[in-house]
Amino acid sequence: MLSYPIGSSGQSICFAPEVLAHFHRHRQTRWYHREAGGQLFATTAGLVLTIVEATGPRRSDRRTRVSYVPNRAAEASEIADQQTRGRVFVGDWHTHPESVPNPSPLDQRSIQECFRKSTHGLNGFLLVIVGLAEFPDGLLVSVSDSERTHVLHPYS
Repeated sequence: MLSYPIGSSGQSICFAPEVLAHFHRHRQTRWYHREAGGQLFATTAGLVLTIVEATGPRRSDRRTRVSYVPNRAAEASEIADQQTRGRVFVGDWHTHPESVPNPSPLDQRSIQECFRKSTHGLNGFLLVIVGLAEFPDGLLVSVSDSERTHVLHPYS
């Protein structure tokens, strides 16, 4: 299981093996692969937030080699469904066709806007970008509030 400490809070984020396999399956390893993405859902136990589900991509999403626009109505439905299963929406993920991914200014604005416009009790939303390199190098994990994005680094 891949884990990331959240600053000096004592909290950490862990990714279930199934979630990492989902990310790995959607990497853009061929020139014709379009960006993929979806939402992240978690359960909590003490100070550990475990990402147990990564949804998407959906047929109704708009995808190109370098862009991903999710179907917002489908996302709202997923959130309602996951809440009935005791899971909390914690953020989004998508792929980039680069070895070690970096968030674009649009990526940062988008997750910050999502944080601002959503009703929740979280201190930040996760943004995960999946690149081409093997994990953890090919995985950018960040936490964003309404103004800032903080890149997290895995436990070594």
